[in-house]
Amino acid sequence: MLNIDLPRSERIWLMIGGASLVVFFAIILLMALVWGFHNPGQMKTIAPDAVRTTPPFDKPGLYQVGPNEYRAVMIAQMFMYQPNNVTVPAGSTVHFEVTSPDVVHGFEIPGTNVNLMVVPGHITEYTATFRNKMDRVIVCNEYCGSGHQVMLGRFVVQ
Repeated sequence: MLNIDLPRSERIWLMIGGASLVVFFAIILLMALVWGFHNPGQMKTIAPDAVRTTPPFDKPGLYQVGPNEYRAVMIAQMFMYQPNNVTVPAGSTVHFEVTSPDVVHGFEIPGTNVNLMVVPGHITEYTATFRNKMDRVIVCNEYCGSGHQVMLGRFVVQ
């Protein structure tokens, strides 16, 4: 082992750096083991050319899966959403499953926290609860081609 005499200021900064690393790893362990936080995983994929023949995207639509709980299976494609209109009662929880057979699209319901990126080959999932009545436009917020500006859908909470 080398016996190098470091100046005091360098020893202080080395101790601060080492302590920062220890604190960083302690926080990660705390989050994973105590609070149950984990990195997202198990990304679901789908062959883009088989979207229309692979369940559940072979029958896009809104399905009730429980009391006041719905599953919205949707396809974002040039330049439309399938289904184009989604209507749920107030207080509903909606589990969105969205994919694309062609290019990257956006899926945003303005005024809510629903803002998804829809990538071909991936199934984007998101759950949201809608407590108040609203009538919103679903917009594509990722440029997807020359007809991008007409890619709209409708989301209604009654």
